[in-house]
Amino acid sequence: MKADLHIHSNFSDDGESTVEQIIEAAVEKGLGCISVTDHNNFEAYEKIKDNGKVIVIPGIEVSSKEGHILAYGISRDISRGMTIKDTIDAIHEAGGVAFAAHPYRWWSGLGEKNVLSNNFDGIEARNARSTSSGNRRAEALAARAGKPVSAGSDAHIPSQIGRGTVELSDDIDTWQGALEAIMEGKARPASESRHAKSTLAYGTTSIVEWIMRGFRKM
Repeated sequence: MKADLHIHSNFSDDGESTVEQIIEAAVEKGLGCISVTDHNNFEAYEKIKDNGKVIVIPGIEVSSKEGHILAYGISRDISRGMTIKDTIDAIHEAGGVAFAAHPYRWWSGLGEKNVLSNNFDGIEARNARSTSSGNRRAEALAARAGKPVSAGSDAHIPSQIGRGTVELSDDIDTWQGALEAIMEGKARPASESRHAKSTLAYGTTSIVEWIMRGFRKM
């Protein structure tokens, strides 16, 4: 079973996909499991959890002071703007696990030092919107740290869904079972990577959006 563990809906400021479009795209791409990890917003989960077509792991992408952190298995929203340690603690208090999102991404990654010096439960080893170099380094970092891995498309529009996935056992039928397999190191990551042309466009867009947000991270 393929699982895309990093998807944004229109509950993210920069997302366009409705929850209905996400489910439709997931089924079309042959995904058995997804996680909608909106920026600092947990609303999509309540609308998508009982869709009856694909397993949905509750998730969110939290903006800590130093960069983005993926939370899986949480029971509630997580506040933005905290330190890495406080964000991880809040995720654990909400019953979830904390994964360092795209750690080598220039704009919103935490960087190697921050990942290794904090109590992360796992690392996003593959992200379809990261460069191939960033993905290789992230996967190597997870191996070096001995951490479980996740992977995802980081999709902001329906057509991007499924470009990054992990492979899980086909006999999993609950989000708890999927997350348990991930934490046991049974997830095999794969994804596309962002190429030079799209990297330039992404950087330009990110800078403009950063200015429009008053120099605040997403």
